[in-house]
Amino acid sequence: MKYKDLTAEEEYVIEKKGTEMPFSGKYNDFYKKGIYKCKKCDAPLYKSESKFKSGCGWPSFDDEIVGAVKRLPDRDGRRVEIVCAKCGGHLGHVFEGEKFTPKNTRHCVNSISLKFESEDKSCVDHAVAYFAAGCFWGVEYHFENLSGVYSAVSGYMGGHVDNPSYKEVCSGNTGHLEAVKVEYDECQISYKELLKLFFEIHDFTQTNGQGPDIGPQYLSAIFYLDEKQKANALELIDELEDKGYKVATSLHEASTFFEAEDYHQDYYEKTGKTPYCHRRREIF
Repeated sequence: MKYKDLTAEEEYVIEKKGTEMPFSGKYNDFYKKGIYKCKKCDAPLYKSESKFKSGCGWPSFDDEIVGAVKRLPDRDGRRVEIVCAKCGGHLGHVFEGEKFTPKNTRHCVNSISLKFESEDKSCVDHAVAYFAAGCFWGVEYHFENLSGVYSAVSGYMGGHVDNPSYKEVCSGNTGHLEAVKVEYDECQISYKELLKLFFEIHDFTQTNGQGPDIGPQYLSAIFYLDEKQKANALELIDELEDKGYKVATSLHEASTFFEAEDYHQDYYEKTGKTPYCHRRREIF
């Protein structure tokens, strides 16, 4: 994972677990609407609505974005340290029982560990993406186990028949691809990060299917919902081609998504098996 370069002062706090002087940080008395991200890795950590004035001299939050902050016993043996769950960068400490807010929790965070993104540029709580990368069992499995993803649902997209059955799609005559609908929290994970997982779990250079699954329903494709998603996809495809890959993934504007039969949902969880043709490998 690539991290941002830190100044000596930032490194002292974020890497060496130091503390900035009270009342000195830029976000101590700062209450604009938006998202507070990790200075080191840019992961979303706190929403502005969870910030409150505690008078302690450091930015205070009574709640974090789900899964964004990790708690650890502090080296002093008394306090609880909080770090970015994604990169481990030091944020500060968490305290409970002070009754500042109804949540009775105070995340005391160093301003220097944070990067603020205003509301007009910040994320949305609930976003959707559609991917086709061969058998939807494995694609669903990998996305469903990704932090920040609410759900991954197997289905069909891109064809010309309404409510197709699995048998009809497998015939290759409906025009559908086996696809997965991914619902996620943009405050925790970006669309570009989903794209990277998509490319890393399957062979995007294969032109006739995926692994041992051969047929038009198993082709690699991205179904984009808007121009921003399309631009992100094209950007990563250009990056892959610069690396020497011959990308077979096609891009299509999203159309009607038809949910697959119940027995296809959470297939590997139900059977206890593991994906047979999807395995993540690092590319980016």
